[in-house]
Amino acid sequence: MKWILKDQSSRRPADLPDHIERRLRFALARFGGRVEKIVVFLQDRNGPKGGIDKVCRILAKVRGCGAIMAAVADSDWTAAVDRATTRIGHTVSRQIGRLRERHLHAARTIATGSPAPQP
Repeated sequence: MKWILKDQSSRRPADLPDHIERRLRFALARFGGRVEKIVVFLQDRNGPKGGIDKVCRILAKVRGCGAIMAAVADSDWTAAVDRATTRIGHTVSRQIGRLRERHLHAARTIATGSPAPQP
């Protein structure tokens, strides 16, 4: 899995990139080669003032689904990364599931010659 970190923050923990990689692998490894590229954007909106201003935005390019985005703001870098990676994992899973359902529906339609009943 290829990923890029675009960091607009000057004050982040030095070990944060390692943490991001672990969390991305945990959240997205089950999708194998479907995830083509991941870009992680980090931004501290108001600098060292504190507050809920640490933003982690993840953009995943998924084969068959296009680009999928998840963004989270938190007061702590680790929490923002944890929540954003969890969210991107759920979102990618949901999109792949929808794609799979569309393909199954299309296959049923072709096989029977009529649309399958919708649940």
